[in-house]
Amino acid sequence: MANILIVDDKEMMRDSLALAMSRAGHKPISCDSPLAALELLRQHRPTVVITDLKMPKMDGIELLARMRAEQPDVPVILMTAFATINTAVQAMRQGAFDYIQKPFESEEIQVVVDRALAHAQLVADNQAYKANAEATPPKMLVGDSECMAEVRLRIGQVAASAGATVLISGESGTGKEVVAQAIHQQSARASRPMVCMNCAALPSNLLESELFGHEKGAFTGADRLRKGRFELADGSTLLLDEISEIDPGIQAKLLRVLQERAFERVGSGVTQRVDVRVIATTNRNLEEWVRQGKFREDLFYRLNVVPIALPPLRRRPEDIAELCQYFLARIAQRDGRPVRSFEPAALELLARYHWPGNVRELENICERSVVLESGEVLHAATISPWLATVTIGPGAANMGRSGSVLADLERDAILKVLAKNQGHRQRTAIELGIGLRTLGMKLKQFKEEGAAVEAL
Repeated sequence: MANILIVDDKEMMRDSLALAMSRAGHKPISCDSPLAALELLRQHRPTVVITDLKMPKMDGIELLARMRAEQPDVPVILMTAFATINTAVQAMRQGAFDYIQKPFESEEIQVVVDRALAHAQLVADNQAYKANAEATPPKMLVGDSECMAEVRLRIGQVAASAGATVLISGESGTGKEVVAQAIHQQSARASRPMVCMNCAALPSNLLESELFGHEKGAFTGADRLRKGRFELADGSTLLLDEISEIDPGIQAKLLRVLQERAFERVGSGVTQRVDVRVIATTNRNLEEWVRQGKFREDLFYRLNVVPIALPPLRRRPEDIAELCQYFLARIAQRDGRPVRSFEPAALELLARYHWPGNVRELENICERSVVLESGEVLHAATISPWLATVTIGPGAANMGRSGSVLADLERDAILKVLAKNQGHRQRTAIELGIGLRTLGMKLKQFKEEGAAVEAL
């Protein structure tokens, strides 16, 4: 329910409009003079204002200017029985949202009000986004490993394109949304906020409306026109998180938007056209889902124009110390306290952990350590109980027997590939699918543990 301020010196017109707004589910607030309207504007902060143009002492154009000076984001609709081109131009120059010529039917004014409400909602969403962005420093891509250098290169290539669709894949917690934000921020679309949608957060019957919007009365509870995420992202970037979770019916409609950049709101036959870059993320193997019939093959290829695969944290342990430093600095800035640090033994332990939760899990451990330890240095003894059950790296503290078996298998596999390549480390790293620095660190660990291999 929205507050609608109605300003007209004619009682019959005020009452007629108030009745129409009440029937539409809104709360009408009426007055007969511009001065009273300014006072009501301050008291009730209406969502939309409907005002007559010709009134005693102050006309609608002057009232519009004063309202815009006080509350510039409130859409104002002007009513006039003397509509001319000059009137329209003057009204728009002063910032009117729209104007309507008397006499009109209640349905006509309601259409204009619905559009004004949708505009007001969009303005509010953008303000909330900007406020949140200013309060929360943007997350960064941290790490100098080879695999992260490749990700940065791909981000720069994609950002330079006009609007190529991107599919970001990777395990949960690897930073897929951070990569999407980096693409948007480096692109020509960065002046407008990126719009995000978690496809797994809503059931399919609501997801369609959330993506494409709906008309008033399209279904039970649709009490007003609502713009979907595609319309809100026009001229910007739309992030579709967990794209694998949408059902086949929505997949078909999404395919059409990607192909034609066109769609219809739920309950409407009017085609909407948008200019949107779509970035989709998934933690599943979509190619396998296509083979299983769970995901449309044609949609997969439309999404997979530019693929970016994020490595799990266990594939880039050389980045862990830098990530810890970054997270601890963010926590210190947030809490207004000195920056803490992990002791070397703790960093070694973190580097040997398997990281099923990836970077998100590391961030949680950094915050938990800061909360539970009072000193400037964070110790291995504090974090080791949180890592013991799933640690697989060789020589890690508090490692159980299952971890030892996995570590032996890992060491044997690396040494066999190294021997096969006659000690050539670069070929070995490529065959194993790991970075050269990661391989060097592993070989150093094996040598310190007394592995008797000529290649070492």
